[in-house]
Amino acid sequence: MTIDRQLRTSIERTFAPLNTVAASKAFPAPAALASALLVLAPGKKRDPLPSPQNVSPQVASMFATAAVEMWLRSIHSFMISASVSASSPIWASVAGYYSSHYAIRATAHLLGCFQLFHRKCVVTLQLEDNVHVCSFNAKGADTREHQFYWKVVKNYPLFADNSLYTFNASPDGDNSFPSDAAHRERANYGDHLYQYPKFTPLDKNTMKDRIDFLSGIRFITPPIPTKDKFPDVESVQVLAYHRIVRFRELLDDIVLENRFWKVHRKPTWAADIVDFQLTDQNFLDSSLGDRI
Repeated sequence: MTIDRQLRTSIERTFAPLNTVAASKAFPAPAALASALLVLAPGKKRDPLPSPQNVSPQVASMFATAAVEMWLRSIHSFMISASVSASSPIWASVAGYYSSHYAIRATAHLLGCFQLFHRKCVVTLQLEDNVHVCSFNAKGADTREHQFYWKVVKNYPLFADNSLYTFNASPDGDNSFPSDAAHRERANYGDHLYQYPKFTPLDKNTMKDRIDFLSGIRFITPPIPTKDKFPDVESVQVLAYHRIVRFRELLDDIVLENRFWKVHRKPTWAADIVDFQLTDQNFLDSSLGDRI
């Protein structure tokens, strides 16, 4: 994976403070990043936004912890999806979609983007002259979370040519348009969806077998689901799994020896179920095999 030097340096710097504390205690309190950014941008939703501000290494590191926590949320949602694959295709589809969304949002946080809802703005973290700087920009009509974070990632050069990442658009009435969000919307809002099977939870071994099966599926073009093929549970789960693994590979390339990441890259609650392996599919993206 070819990673530009600026991104590599920025991620190394945001993770650096996490080397000085025990990994088990490195996650800040809930909503810590939003709270810290509100201190930098106080006021009400329609008040003028501040100019760019330098931020401390501790605040910058919360973009890193937010990204990893969101990625862990993605894994947890993926396991839930896998566990109800047969018992509830609707919820397997919904949980699988959210697994993908969390993986994409986690990646956007790594790139330094965060939506600050209480101020209706987008916060961008950048490394300038060896100092992290936060900029604040008003949210526009195109900054809905389930499109904004996906667009941030897709527009970044590292991911632009990788077909695992999309703009997640869902044009109304276009049933043939491939979109994770459109497929999820059918699950959440459609009527007369499905005959519900008998609910039989998977045992641990069966769930692991399901995940092993998904990790071995090969494809030339990522199977972006369409809402007219709902419930396309297999496609939803395969995409979520690949996006989870790609996030892990990205951080392994940059901060594998970081104390915090070394602990959290393989969560104990998933260690004997998810192995983060993929069938070799370098043909997906010509840059996937490249390293610097």
